[in-house]
Amino acid sequence: MPIDESLTFQPVRIAVLTVSDTRGLAEDRSGDTLVARLEGAGHVLAAREIVRDDVDLIVGTLHRWIDDEQIDCVITTGGTGVTGRDVTPEAIERVADKMIPGFGELFRWLSFQSIGTSTVQSRACACVTRGTYIFALPGSTGAVKDGWDGILASQLDSRHRPCNFVELMPRLRER
Repeated sequence: MPIDESLTFQPVRIAVLTVSDTRGLAEDRSGDTLVARLEGAGHVLAAREIVRDDVDLIVGTLHRWIDDEQIDCVITTGGTGVTGRDVTPEAIERVADKMIPGFGELFRWLSFQSIGTSTVQSRACACVTRGTYIFALPGSTGAVKDGWDGILASQLDSRHRPCNFVELMPRLRER
């Protein structure tokens, strides 16, 4: 899709949350991949944390970041599978004002091109809450690349046409 070069790029302040019981910052390749891509695109890394696969911990972090006026968007990586410890979608449902079902649908379609029917195991999802976008990606570097390169790079670019998530930000809190 086209980028309208006549428009000014507006950087988005993005927080990255890795959900994992086993990784620390030194082993967080998917988080590193995401940070490199968002900063490479000209966005601002507003915060970065790793939390365990625990709904209450994830919800607490999301609420703190949703309430932070210096954060426009949260991207999570990890915890979107189907095992008992994968609870990121449940946490997102607890904080969501409006789900964005097309994100998960498009993610799985893109992911199918890379990993075939294994994509059915992903519960990637997205929502908007009190003016903040939240996107949940699986924890693999390949999934982060699919989600960023195939969806978020363009939808978080204010110059993307015919429309993008950034141009909606001023209206997200409307009632």
